[in-house]
Amino acid sequence: MPETSQINPVAFNCEGGLVLNKSTFLMQPGEALELQNFEPDIGGGYRRINGFKKYINHIVPQTSSSSESILMNTVFADKVIAARGEKIWSAASTTMTIAITADTSMSGSGTINVFSTSGFTSSGTLQINSEIFTYTGITSSTFTGVTRATSSTTAAAHAVKDIVSESWTVRDTGRTNAAKYSFEKFNFDGNDKIIVVDQTNAPTVFNTSFSATDVSESSVAGAKHVTAFKGHMFYSGMSSTPEEIVFSQPFDEDAFSSGSGAGSIKVDDTIVGMKTFREDLFIFCENRIFKLSGTSSSNFAMSPVTRNIGCINGNTIQELFAMSPVTRNIGCINGNTIQELAGDLIFLGPDGLRTVAGTAKIGDVELGTISKNVQPLFDEQIDDAAVFESVVIPEKTQYRLFFAKEGQAPSLTKGVICVRKSEGYEFSEIRGLKPSSTDTTIDTGDVLILHGDYTGYVNRQEVGNDFDGTVIFGKYRSPDLGFNDLGIRITT
Repeated sequence: MPETSQINPVAFNCEGGLVLNKSTFLMQPGEALELQNFEPDIGGGYRRINGFKKYINHIVPQTSSSSESILMNTVFADKVIAARGEKIWSAASTTMTIAITADTSMSGSGTINVFSTSGFTSSGTLQINSEIFTYTGITSSTFTGVTRATSSTTAAAHAVKDIVSESWTVRDTGRTNAAKYSFEKFNFDGNDKIIVVDQTNAPTVFNTSFSATDVSESSVAGAKHVTAFKGHMFYSGMSSTPEEIVFSQPFDEDAFSSGSGAGSIKVDDTIVGMKTFREDLFIFCENRIFKLSGTSSSNFAMSPVTRNIGCINGNTIQELFAMSPVTRNIGCINGNTIQELAGDLIFLGPDGLRTVAGTAKIGDVELGTISKNVQPLFDEQIDDAAVFESVVIPEKTQYRLFFAKEGQAPSLTKGVICVRKSEGYEFSEIRGLKPSSTDTTIDTGDVLILHGDYTGYVNRQEVGNDFDGTVIFGKYRSPDLGFNDLGIRITT
């Protein structure tokens, strides 16, 4: 028997996240050489990430090809909105609160109990998993007059929290050559609306009845970005004027008279994204970042955050505007990576993740690089990725960034989790999620993390224990652990 009297257990916390920029001999116990499909928990330690499942059981109808990806998804007026091909669609979704067994009889008088029927029509068709139901009435939390196993489907068991959804309804058509969408929800006149832009067609506004109205101003046709700021609607990313921002009159997204408060601004770099943060509008360019301050065209002023640090994919003065950059040579790779997290703006720059952080001095900002620990992962993905998508999980102070490559299977697609903790940021790697569009929406107190995919479905993250039926493979590897006196090192 070996001598064990001098052996004592040693405990250490799993903290520090994924670290790829240090020698294993310099790493602290608890840091990770590999941390795949685990997330640093704000309460301490690491936990395996949750899964995702379809949020609408029906596929979004294609225009001409099954290879069409979801170009936009969000929730508005109790409906999920999705864009695919040349059309925009809507559908309602909810979850079951009482399970249904396979032998439960429903022949015109059945009842399905759900969290809410908001957004559903008073009668129609539902799908739960692969089974299709019809119903003739609703209450606030039930579908009534239900007949099950319709349309040649088979009665099956359905569990609490299974998704109940209706089929898609087309809301706008003929959006020729639409590309990735941006959108903004706003209320200028007491009525909730959403405006969408798709890089090609005229911006389109929907009210809560999903009546669509195109913005008539030709100078904003083909806008790539849209955001509301101080009662004006701001548009940018037009292919013929990539360095220009056009803004509407106050409280009217489709009125552009300069004498009534509309106008335009030019910067000296290609704009890749815009984001309202605190009391300013930040304009992210390929190699610059600016911020617009003020309340109206009479006092709007542009100032520099930095130069030469741009946004991989988010100083001309015009009339009433004083223009200067927030930064030079610090840009944003992609506007889809710009998110607000824990009181800062976070975005993907050419050297990894950066933040625009408010400082103690009112109106001042500072820029910081936060992803040095996992820089090799960014170096590997930035040049090759075709699509960048990001999403925020507020209750976890977590930012997720996904890198999608052409023709790459979801099982091989990588992403990064960034968690803001009191002592700094911790990171891990995602493997197996390939979103084509993303959105975080708070709907009646429920946080919905949604993503569209390349097969035509809209999914909800942070639910279940698998990736829509695919096993989640997790991996954790600690650094080598040393025994001071014996000179022996082991690897776990």
